[in-house]
Order: sequence, then C-alpha cells, then structure tokens
Amino acid sequence: MSKKVLIIEDNTDIRENIIEILKLAGFYVYAVDNGKAGVELAISELPDIILCDIMMPDLDGYGVLHMLTRNQYTVAIPFIFLSAKAERLDLRRGMELGADDYLTKPFDILELLTAIDIRLKKNEIHQLVFSKSLDRLDRLINKKGGLEELKKITKERKVKQFKANQVIYFDGDIGHGLYLVISGKVKTIKLAHDGRELMTRIYTTDDYLGINAILLNQPYAETATALDNCVMCFIPKDQIDQLLTNYPDVGKEFIRLLANDIHVKEEQLVEMAYHSVRKKMAAALIRLSGLQIADTECFKITREDLAAMSGMALETVSRTLSDFKEEGLIGKKGSLITVLDLLKLEQMKN
Repeated sequence: MSKKVLIIEDNTDIRENIIEILKLAGFYVYAVDNGKAGVELAISELPDIILCDIMMPDLDGYGVLHMLTRNQYTVAIPFIFLSAKAERLDLRRGMELGADDYLTKPFDILELLTAIDIRLKKNEIHQLVFSKSLDRLDRLINKKGGLEELKKITKERKVKQFKANQVIYFDGDIGHGLYLVISGKVKTIKLAHDGRELMTRIYTTDDYLGINAILLNQPYAETATALDNCVMCFIPKDQIDQLLTNYPDVGKEFIRLLANDIHVKEEQLVEMAYHSVRKKMAAALIRLSGLQIADTECFKITREDLAAMSGMALETVSRTLSDFKEEGLIGKKGSLITVLDLLKLEQMKN
C-alpha cells in the first residue's frame, strides 16, 4: 500500500514540483496551499508524513505543527519543515516545537526522497519497539482476553518522538488520554508563583503519565517535559475508558499505579520539608540512580533539574555536589554524575 504524503506549501511551482516527484516515486500525495487547509486535511486523512512550508499567510508552519501536536490522532505523524535559506535561524524554534527534520529550499530530488524515507523507516522502527513494549504489559491485565483487547486498542496508535527539553503537555491542558513511555525519561513539574520549578516525578520505560487526569476526568495537573530524547505512545481517553469498563483488573492496576505515584510524591514532600540539605541531595541521587535501566550508577542531570527535584537553591546544589565529590561519594564531570558509594548515600538518607 502506497504511503500517504501531505504537502503544505503556498508556492505553486514548488508544490507542483514536489507532487510530481513523489507521485513518480510511488507515493499517494495530498497537497494544499495554506496552513488551515493543511491542518484540516491532516486530521481527516491522517497521512504517513507531512511536508510543510514555514512562511505562509494566515497560519504559518509553526502554527500548523502546534495544532497537529495538540491533536491525539496527528501528534505522532512525522513532520518535515520546508524552509528558505533566510529562515535557517528560525529552524531551532521549529525543532523545539517537535518537527522531525527540515529541508532547505532549493533541495534536489535525492535529498527530498532520502529525508522522507529516513523518517518513515524510523517511525516503523519505533512501532516495532512499541509492539515489544506491549509484550511486557501482561502483568497489567489478568482477565482472559484483556491483553488482546489492549493490543487491539493500541495497535493503530502511532508513537511520537520527543527531543530533550520538549514539552509533552502543559499543566492545565485537557487530559485527552494517557502517555506510555516507550523509551527515555520524562519529568513532571509544578511551577511556583515566583517562577521556581518543583520536579514532582521522573518517569521511564513502561511508565504511564496522566493517570490522575483520566481517573479524575480533569486537566493535567503538571507540565510533562522530556528529560532526554524519548519515544512516547498516546492512548486516547475514550479507548482507555472502554478498557477500564470491560476489564476491571486494568482499573485496579491503574489505581495501584496512581497510589504508588502519590506515595512517591508524599515521601518527596517530607524530604523537602524536614530533611537536611545533605539528606535531600542523597535522596535525589539515590532516586536517579534507581531509574537507570542499564547496570550502571551513571546518569546525566543538570543542576537546575537537581534543584527542582530536591527543592534546593542552585548554589546549594553546586556546593553539596562538590562536597560529595570530595568525600568520594560521587564522580562528576559536567552534568554527568556517577554514584561511587551508594551504601553511604543510603545511610546518609536514612
């Protein structure tokens, strides 16, 4: 079956040239000359990949990408910006919004086809990774047929890549569904009135984000941001509701996960309220060390994230890390931290 490509480009010559090339290459092509029509067509036809110009009247490429990443059905479609050389400095903004790649006009046929092929293949690989992740979800459902039903619900769901520091959803956004972490790490934060961040949790492979929003039927209560490059799968609320109704054990498991999430946050609040600076830092380092999937005590984290995680000032974080390094508890090189004596950190915490 031919892959579907949507072209959003207001320059007639460029648009028609791309259409001709892609049709010759065997793609099924949709094309529009403005951003608003592009968003509508993307939602109705769900193409396999989107090529979009940046500078367009009414709704520019950034607006198109923003609207598509807010839609549960188009959020995972690979998105490539088409930009003029003069717009190269603006590409950083587009990549931060979640674009997968960009092509600088004028581009040749091979460059165009290669970029599309790479993005389509990466998306297929991520779908395979997601399928493998589903095989690890047997523990979630005990009722006969439950896993098959979950696979039926999720097999059509596409995965989405998020770059480090890219926002997945904001505090107050409508909770349209659950996010499943396929790979990488995601942090959730609450923002204080003075602008300071409090990191409430770090999520990693096979963790769900947004359970409280789904069960309470409320907006997301925190802002979720990718700590590093990660892959996520979005499962819409209506499908989750159907699963919870048909398979009570799934609901019990989600309640257990929510209760555990609350327990972790309660412990963190007690640490921040009553523990000394050294105990706070020890607890944060132990928590980060425990998140490592590989058999290593080495991880990357910025001073800012450590401060948000432990409720400490930046200067205090730097000073405490230096003390721990001098005492042989950790090794530190830039944002890379290696836990050298986990036992002593645990003793300090307790």
